Amino acid sequence: MIVPLEQAVATFEASVDATVGIEEEFAILDPRTLDLTPRYEELHAAAQADPVLREAVAGELISSEIEIRSGRGEHLADALERQGAARTALFRLVDTQDAKLGATGTHPWADYREQLNIDTEHYRRVVDGLQYVARRNNTFSLHVHVGVRGADRAVRVCDRLRDVLPELLAVSASSPYLDARDAGLHSARTQSFTKSFPRCGIPDAYGSWRAFADYIAFLQHTNSIVEYTQVWWSVRPHLTFGTVEVRICDVQTTAGESDALCALIVACILQAAHDDDTGVPRAELSRRLIEENLWRAIRYGLDGKFIDLDAAAEFRAETIVDRLLAWTAPARAAHRLAEPSFPALNGAQRQRRMIDAGAPLVEVYSAAVQETHSTYSDRQEAENS
Repeated sequence: MIVPLEQAVATFEASVDATVGIEEEFAILDPRTLDLTPRYEELHAAAQADPVLREAVAGELISSEIEIRSGRGEHLADALERQGAARTALFRLVDTQDAKLGATGTHPWADYREQLNIDTEHYRRVVDGLQYVARRNNTFSLHVHVGVRGADRAVRVCDRLRDVLPELLAVSASSPYLDARDAGLHSARTQSFTKSFPRCGIPDAYGSWRAFADYIAFLQHTNSIVEYTQVWWSVRPHLTFGTVEVRICDVQTTAGESDALCALIVACILQAAHDDDTGVPRAELSRRLIEENLWRAIRYGLDGKFIDLDAAAEFRAETIVDRLLAWTAPARAAHRLAEPSFPALNGAQRQRRMIDAGAPLVEVYSAAVQETHSTYSDRQEAENS
């Protein structure tokens, strides 16, 4: 359903800065083979008996995928607490249903042709409209929403985040496999989804709500979209929630990494808002330049080099977290956000090290699934991971 643009303006004017919402997508697996298994409808029905999961569980494109949502947290800590409770409840439920959950950006060997799409009006529309592009998309991601007051301001915050998106992707990369092959990538999910879907990836810079709204109105008027959520950009103003939503990241293999990445994304959005409020100059970078770094994130993740687009010089991708932490220090101080801590190697790097050492695909994925189960299923273990 299209949200009237005038209503969206009112939603943003009423929005509260720094509220947070988290969405995590998991693969539903057969516990013996680790194959994808179409069990969403069963798990959703079983979740209705749990007061936490009843509100938190949602479906995605395929029946072998399940999502949990924190709902609106009044701040980051609140959202993480809510999401942690939902994770624990979901993993305990899944254990009782003879299933497992995986958390990598792609399933390593699943055949997309064998996956069933869930039967909802929204996803029927997506599959009917996109055909192969939708059916091919068996991917799993992490989305973070942050409240940003003011429609113009939310659009300008999205503009400021465009060149940060590839860096966040590199930090999050967790998907080296696709179609039972080593794709030679760190985020095969991004290549499969972001490079295939229309109105996806790095958006243009709009500068104002009016320019952004004119584009959405054009899509509506020309029957290009039926729902606003058919704009699948890697960052977007969310018209229903009054948030800025970052959508570029692979789902995280461990709960600790997911919490840290959520904290980093929140800090980036709040810093972009702070920079806009204080008039920090912003370079008008073209999408074609930003996409040079997007490709490097897809291909090499944190093992490669990025381009400092202002200086036209390379830097080591392994320094991205430190660079982002330095940039977001003012916002983290203003909102009393602790500095997030990441492991020495991210999900893709850990998998690629095993691949390089000669480990077979099933062994690599099994290790990732074990990491996921041991951290997401227990909130205390997640805090210590």
